[in-house]
Amino acid sequence: MKDMPEANVAYYDPDACRLEDFAEIIEQTTQPADVPRAVDVQQNIPIYDVQALAGDLTDPQQRRALMGEWARVLRVGAGVVVLKNAYGDTQVLDDATRIYEEIIASEKEGDGGAGDHFAASGANDRVWNALQKLCEADPEVFLRYFANPAIAAICEAWLGPNYQMTAQVNLVHPGGAAQQAHRDYHLGFQTAEISASYPAHVHDVSPILTLQGGIAHCNMSLESGPTKLLPFSQAYRAGYAAWRRDDFRALFEDRYVQLPLNKGDCVFFNPALFHAAGANSSEDVHRFVNLLQVSSAFGRAMETVDRDKMCRLLYPFALKEKKAGDMGESALAAAIASSAEGYSFPTNLDQDPPVGGLAPETQAAFFFRALAEGMKPDEFEAGLDKISKKKRA
Repeated sequence: MKDMPEANVAYYDPDACRLEDFAEIIEQTTQPADVPRAVDVQQNIPIYDVQALAGDLTDPQQRRALMGEWARVLRVGAGVVVLKNAYGDTQVLDDATRIYEEIIASEKEGDGGAGDHFAASGANDRVWNALQKLCEADPEVFLRYFANPAIAAICEAWLGPNYQMTAQVNLVHPGGAAQQAHRDYHLGFQTAEISASYPAHVHDVSPILTLQGGIAHCNMSLESGPTKLLPFSQAYRAGYAAWRRDDFRALFEDRYVQLPLNKGDCVFFNPALFHAAGANSSEDVHRFVNLLQVSSAFGRAMETVDRDKMCRLLYPFALKEKKAGDMGESALAAAIASSAEGYSFPTNLDQDPPVGGLAPETQAAFFFRALAEGMKPDEFEAGLDKISKKKRA
């Protein structure tokens, strides 16, 4: 990773991000010697044949060496790998596709279907929490679907053991629009203002807490719009501050690459990689991908805390202080930060969609809003009930 001028910055300001630094980083080239287990390198992206790696995946020493190679690619290399033939037998993908199509049809009858975080809705279908829904619909298919040693190995390569799997199906029909270039969860799902409030070293931490992946459920030609990727862009430390800027997005559109995928192929990438789903300009390909978002086991607190109960107990006293003006805003904010849940996730995105932004209103944000509006305690508690109910899977 190149040592750029932002290395010693405490907080990232979008206006201070330098396009020339970003451009220099993405000029790098993947050297075949750095990815010896890859069968090919296409447009700087290393390609691995999972069927050829079957022996490595079952031998502990070779598996660890392979995971080390993948981790280096994700961290300081291209930031993305393609696993060809991750499913040697694609029948289980067809079985899962049938189930997901039934879920999509059922959900459309209920509420019209779900939207997309980074693209206009209408030409795509989403299945939120596709992981649990598949397991509930057909546990046997779920077992065969996720009994995949290659997927397990790359998740462990980036996150270590005991990772937490989630999945969201994205079905993009012909005519589906492209997404805008972005980075992903965690900081990529925050507003620019919230992202800027986190110190620079937290921007370094965010990418190592999750891994992004996609399982191709159909053959995906370039015309069908497979994910647009910008190799090495994850190495730009200030990227969470920069990705919304027009000049950075313009450079992305000028330099991105795409690779066609076959049914049973997988792509995995560092969530800090600049990327965007492509436009489906095909006439007959319904691009079906199961998007995997895998989280580190370490993304949890040490103790379980009933923050809902704490909020209910504290609110009347906080409201009294707010009205009296005896406690300053910063002091109230400190107390709320120590009690209310300040993060939107995890949640049930079917019931708790990100209205007007990338993330739903948090418990803490609701607490602040209730104080500003002077809600009565019983109104506040009713609001907490709604928040709690929407988050249940």
